[in-house]
Amino acid sequence: MREVCVIGGSRYFGKRLIGRLLSAGDRVTVVNRGSAAPPAGAVHLVADRDDEGSLVRALGSRAFDVVVDQVCYTPVQAQIARRVFAGRVRRYVMTSTVEVYEYEDSADPVGEDAVDPRTVPVDPGLPWGDPEFRDAHYGEGKRQAEAVFAAEPAFPYVAVRVAHVLGGADDFTGRLAHYAERIRSGEPVAVPAVNRPATYIHVEEIADFLAWAVGEEFTGPVNAASHGVLGLEELCEAVSGGLVAGGEDGGGGGRAAVFRVGPADGLSPFAFTRSYGMDNGRATRLGFTFTRTRDWLPHAVTETLGTPH
Repeated sequence: MREVCVIGGSRYFGKRLIGRLLSAGDRVTVVNRGSAAPPAGAVHLVADRDDEGSLVRALGSRAFDVVVDQVCYTPVQAQIARRVFAGRVRRYVMTSTVEVYEYEDSADPVGEDAVDPRTVPVDPGLPWGDPEFRDAHYGEGKRQAEAVFAAEPAFPYVAVRVAHVLGGADDFTGRLAHYAERIRSGEPVAVPAVNRPATYIHVEEIADFLAWAVGEEFTGPVNAASHGVLGLEELCEAVSGGLVAGGEDGGGGGRAAVFRVGPADGLSPFAFTRSYGMDNGRATRLGFTFTRTRDWLPHAVTETLGTPH
């Protein structure tokens, strides 16, 4: 039986991950601020991961085979985690993001070597404690957090660079609902002059991927994305199709989305001025089998919008 610690994980694919670990027979300890109880069967520790003393007190003498950190957004948080878990964990899995590639504009899907965390400068003096700053520098925060875990002396870590996640009736982001409302009303969708595609992953698939990664031995960055890039136009077509299939298109009769070029600071979700395609070849070679985005997209739309399948 593995001892696994999950930091955060109270919603969306985090809670699915915990369920999978428990079903596999792992002993799971969940650390969060107490805002939500973990699934039945998990040990619950209440601590603020930004407060090093709080985290140390909550953990006590516990040690783990693997830590899965779902809520590490800044280098300061990574530094605290590295100090606290050094010597008490065999392997550390950080949930990172495709946003670490925000400066790597390529027509081809990017591989992990496009951003080497060992070369990323770390500046813990930036105002990472300010939520507005942190949100505005999401990709940079994740990049620098990865750099902390990658620094010498070596700390055995994995940075799972997650594609944009879709699906689930509990999708709290409201991104697909954004398009459903505009298709119903005929309100235009704000896009850049040239809209670039991206890679995506289903909420159940990323939970599968993280559960798989817990049981593996590899380290370093790894991309997690379903096969195939997807443009916003195709995503909106799927939303429109889901509304029609559910008989709930607001009288639009299968009306298509209307696109209009908008300002850079007012673009719709998944409207990108640069490509966010990721190469999932490393994970595939390591043994994970991804699905194809276009195969699960219609289901993801209907389950998220609550329309009949």
